[in-house]
Amino acid sequence: EEADQVLAIVRPHDHLVASVGIHPDYEAVGREASVEELVCRGADPKIAAIGETGLDYFRLKGNLDWQRERFRVHIRAARTLGKPLIIHTRDAPEDTLRIMREEKAHEVGGVMHCFTESWEVAQQAMALNFFISLSGIVTFKNAAQVHDVAEKMPIDRLMIETDSPFLAPGPHRGKTNEPAWVVHVAQRIADLKGLPLQTVARATMANFERFASVA
Repeated sequence: EEADQVLAIVRPHDHLVASVGIHPDYEAVGREASVEELVCRGADPKIAAIGETGLDYFRLKGNLDWQRERFRVHIRAARTLGKPLIIHTRDAPEDTLRIMREEKAHEVGGVMHCFTESWEVAQQAMALNFFISLSGIVTFKNAAQVHDVAEKMPIDRLMIETDSPFLAPGPHRGKTNEPAWVVHVAQRIADLKGLPLQTVARATMANFERFASVA
């Protein structure tokens, strides 16, 4: 429902793009969006990706067949458009990867957004043509699993984000997050990998441009 508002924000700016989709946390009121509706919305040249979409077994419980079917619909729309996916997965790595394989998500690829799963899951996602995106969580002291992924990730498959307005990075924890603070995400990854900040910045920007085709 907010797609037109988002497009109105990004349309005047060459360096901004948007995505369109229905987050897995939101149960449909009435009927679900169809592949055709998502394709119609996603055909706009300022829409770079479909999503975020995926599975979340942490916030929602019970019969989540509707969530899995919605995920499949989004993948089918992305494949129809030839545009990448932005995938959210929380406490659902096995089903997420299974559906990605069954629906041939590798044909369009995309990004595993705000990634918090294990290195093993990251490797399987990369094998399916997906980038791994790390958020402000990588700056949290107790995020050992995310630190492990950051250290092991090949830099040409890594993206960074803030997930604003949530998950403010270390120096600003407890505050409303904002995109400018992505520098703290990059710095923590640089520290973990023993690389200069600018190396991480250049690589992740290049990766985003490959993902969004805005280069």
